[in-house]
Amino acid sequence: MTKTKGLCGSLVALITPMTRSGDVDLGALDRLIDWHIESGTHGIVPVGTTGESATLTIPEHHQVIEATIKRVDGRVPVIAGVGANATAEAIELTSAAKEAGADYGLSVTPYYNKPPQEGLYRHFMAIADAVELPLVLYNVPPRTSIDMQAETVARLAPHPNIVAIKEACGDADRVAEIRALAGDDFVLLSGEDAQTLTMMGHGAAGTITVTANVLPEHMARFCQAHLDGDAAGAAKIDAELQPIHDVLFIETSPIPTKWALAAMGRIDAGIRLPLVELTQASQVEVGRRLSAIGAL
Repeated sequence: MTKTKGLCGSLVALITPMTRSGDVDLGALDRLIDWHIESGTHGIVPVGTTGESATLTIPEHHQVIEATIKRVDGRVPVIAGVGANATAEAIELTSAAKEAGADYGLSVTPYYNKPPQEGLYRHFMAIADAVELPLVLYNVPPRTSIDMQAETVARLAPHPNIVAIKEACGDADRVAEIRALAGDDFVLLSGEDAQTLTMMGHGAAGTITVTANVLPEHMARFCQAHLDGDAAGAAKIDAELQPIHDVLFIETSPIPTKWALAAMGRIDAGIRLPLVELTQASQVEVGRRLSAIGAL
């Protein structure tokens, strides 16, 4: 496999299904994965932010990645969440994902400790030097309180084990800036569903997407249309999806997404503290928009 094979299109930031008591539901995970692959999803991203990685134990983290890889069985790439705010822990998670057979690791900028740009550079270089697994960097300042600048990404891009970035800084033009500095071989992925059309216009190869959790076929068709050069077709689907992109963040993600999947009968209504169930008022709005697009 080349370093970036399959790293394009609709890559679902998969929720971690749980029972009402909060236990990880591996049976539901298997069913979700099969549904995604049947629906055209281009890749599976377990235990990222949407997968509630922050509240999974380390053994559960490994368990979900291993179960995902086993169920996917090579049908699409698996981009395993391996980020941590301690460099040593991130190396351990990345090593475990490699051993489990992940195709890529998704490594978020260290949260809470707010390193400077030099700290970010050394953090990711240490991981890439330690583990022979292609890394997708993940920049999401609203979650981490640190914004990795395009210049830092460009410094990291020449490393053979650093192959892509999921950009969720909120500025769709950032991907164009990274492209100009990091070169054409470095893969850009949207981390903001609502901005993916613009980002793909600037050279992003696809998206690591929350919306695909509930509308996998729509997101796959949208991304594939753009990859096939059908900008008008992609824009038409994007316009239909914008209300869903918006409402899935009406409360902290993945709260609305997990409620939606439970309402669709795909999972049980389990979520872990400190996240809580979707409020009644938001349930009405999420349900209304999903019904309008035919998902409920």
